[in-house]
Amino acid sequence: MLVTGFPYTIHQAHEQLVSLFSAFLSKAQAVRRLGSAALDLCYVAAGRMDGFWEQHLKPWDVAAGALMLTEAGGSITGLDGSPFDVRLGQLVASNGLLHPALLDVVRNWRAKRPATAVD
Repeated sequence: MLVTGFPYTIHQAHEQLVSLFSAFLSKAQAVRRLGSAALDLCYVAAGRMDGFWEQHLKPWDVAAGALMLTEAGGSITGLDGSPFDVRLGQLVASNGLLHPALLDVVRNWRAKRPATAVD
């Protein structure tokens, strides 16, 4: 079970956000949207959800949840698999076991997009 969110600015980048959502939806049993990135990360840390991704985040949206997830033994990276940086505004988080598969979904999604698209 995966969880994600959409920024308040979704109308400015809806095609990009919805296409990545669709890529995950085609691979996951279910995807939920709860409305709080911090809570989403805590749910992954607690084992209630298996993975989380989101873009266009602010540091205050994820800093505490990222710490909780890390302390619980989960994995968190940038969308490209780079080390997590709270200032980048995008991430993939998981229970650790699914992390490579989640990054593969992002990698395949990026490969199918026009070269001019920006994350």
